[in-house]
Amino acid sequence: MRILIIEDQEKLARSVKKGLEHYGYAVDMIHDGGEAMRRLEFDYGDYDLIILDRMLPGMDGMDICRTLREKGATLPIIMLTAKDALDDKIEGLNIGADDYLVKPFDFPELAARVQALLRRPTEKFVSEIEVRGITLNPITRIVTRAGKEISLTAKEFSILEQFMRHPNEALTREKILGHAWDFAYDGLSNVVDVHIKNLRKKLQHKHETLFETVHGVGYRLKA
Repeated sequence: MRILIIEDQEKLARSVKKGLEHYGYAVDMIHDGGEAMRRLEFDYGDYDLIILDRMLPGMDGMDICRTLREKGATLPIIMLTAKDALDDKIEGLNIGADDYLVKPFDFPELAARVQALLRRPTEKFVSEIEVRGITLNPITRIVTRAGKEISLTAKEFSILEQFMRHPNEALTREKILGHAWDFAYDGLSNVVDVHIKNLRKKLQHKHETLFETVHGVGYRLKA
């Protein structure tokens, strides 16, 4: 799953990003509210959750939250703030935030709140996905095939989840990179080919075609 941190305190943002990446999430950071809104105006569907500071340069976090909800965005939003007055919390929740965390906070608490929001039973976050006898649980992060648990790295899990949410759809290497790595990644796109090769080795039975190469495009998971 992919998370966006909108926080102008760069040291705090980097610390939260590092912690969440240990849980296997792909995490992007933006430090200016106006820049964040420009990115989210058309692409908020690329994210599964937003961690949003209330006080930001460029555009206030409250306005960002309100604008996203008016556009119909339903992804969870955790609002961070130095304001701990009850009225401030109520205001944040009323304009569409799903949770409200007061600074300073302990990272384990933020991580627990992120996981709790991503466990909510929505259409996007189903409890299990099954394709071609492969079962993937986004919450427990367990993958099984034919009753046998398959050990995957965090990136392999993220890539497999993306394919299983879009069976029979050709995914470009760029789209896979954008989902499993943050937008600052500047490595070679052949890293995707390496991970697909590893997934084939771990998941395929005999000589079946599980991940189909779509020449000039990328790969497709055949359902």
